[in-house]
Amino acid sequence: MSLPRILIIAVAAITTVGAVLADLVIPDLAAQHAYNPAWPPHAKFHDAQYMVMTVLLGLTGLALALRSGRNTLLHAAAILATPWLGMIGALLFPGTATYDPEFADRTVFVLGLHGQIFMAIVLLLALLLATAATLRMPVDSTAR
Repeated sequence: MSLPRILIIAVAAITTVGAVLADLVIPDLAAQHAYNPAWPPHAKFHDAQYMVMTVLLGLTGLALALRSGRNTLLHAAAILATPWLGMIGALLFPGTATYDPEFADRTVFVLGLHGQIFMAIVLLLALLLATAATLRMPVDSTAR
């Protein structure tokens, strides 16, 4: 299996489970999201929508990444980039923040970036590298 395919499969796995773990399962993080009593029902609806969307995008990307062919691998990378680009793009909207003020002391920062943003950048860079490597490979060498 090629390195670009392995990278894309890894990003697909993280995308599939990441939001559900962070927003619903891991108690300390879920307290800031799905179980945050300060969040109104509509905010929780959009959090749930995001979790379901990332699972669906992750599984779609994984299904494509497991198929042979250069184009399916490139399509998988594009689909998997969607939620991570959306996370970074959300910061451009007025009144958004990566964390709620009451959780400032429990928020993880990596190299000065909120942990989620850092992870989004790392995964997007992995997808960018995988895409560039896929485009440089001969068409028949993208098979498993």
